[in-house]
Amino acid sequence: MSLKTKDGVARDVTDMAMGGVSAMFATVFTNPIEVVKTRLQLQGELAAKGKHAVFYKNVPHGLYVIARNEGIVALQNGLPAMLGFQFFLNTFRLGVYRMCERRGLTVVDGRTSVTRGALAAGVGGALGSIAGTPFFLVKTRLQAQATAAIAVGHQHKHGGTVSALAGIYRSEGVKGLFRGVGPQIPRGSVGSGSQMVSFAFAKEWLRERGVQSPLLLSFLGANLGGLVMTICLNPFDVIATRLSNQPVDNNNRGKLYRGMIDCFVKMSRTEGASAFYKGLTANYLRLGPHTVLLLVCWDQLKILEDYLRS
Repeated sequence: MSLKTKDGVARDVTDMAMGGVSAMFATVFTNPIEVVKTRLQLQGELAAKGKHAVFYKNVPHGLYVIARNEGIVALQNGLPAMLGFQFFLNTFRLGVYRMCERRGLTVVDGRTSVTRGALAAGVGGALGSIAGTPFFLVKTRLQAQATAAIAVGHQHKHGGTVSALAGIYRSEGVKGLFRGVGPQIPRGSVGSGSQMVSFAFAKEWLRERGVQSPLLLSFLGANLGGLVMTICLNPFDVIATRLSNQPVDNNNRGKLYRGMIDCFVKMSRTEGASAFYKGLTANYLRLGPHTVLLLVCWDQLKILEDYLRS
């Protein structure tokens, strides 16, 4: 099939690849904040507020504590796994949205439809989250691993991304690699739907008010998309982190939580509702720049693709 076919399979594959590549580019810069976010979400696990040690007070303090105790390289812990997760997540998430967008499926009367846009992005986000779950699992465990003086959550002993994936598969099978997939589905669908729709709406709103620069439109729209996305997905993100990092027994069952609902109930009872927004600021400080870098890069790749095809 010719690469110039407007809506052919070749272009669909290109759309998906552009999403994955854009996400990997952004991840290199934002992974240190992801490390801090992971530890903030695990800090005080199943302990009442004020009844646990606080090693990480906020993002700047977390970055400092990790760098001082483990070295600055530790701020990129889990980077290969995070790159893998973001590639799979955004290959589907942005790829499906772009394919629907090109075919006019997200537009009604010349404007982005909230329902259609959210559905397209949500389906893509859910598929991408499922595909990337093994990498999120490993990413979480590697980023949680710390020197004893500042350790939070269960401490796994993985050597790296590949060895962790192989070790989990040998001891727990394929099912073990998809531990925590439950909250990943709403995390991906809710987060993606809110981000992509708010991004598209923000650009339309700004364009109507005289902002015409493609780069500025992408930058401002991405900032709003990151804010909306953070608020919507943080509770699911915390639960996914807890399920991924928990220890397992000899029957490969989680020692702390039986699943997503059990995790939600136990966190509510012991830590309170605010626990679901642990790491919120870190999540936005990562998602904000990540969304900007990701969507700006994605927009520029779309412009380049259209230019090369014209």
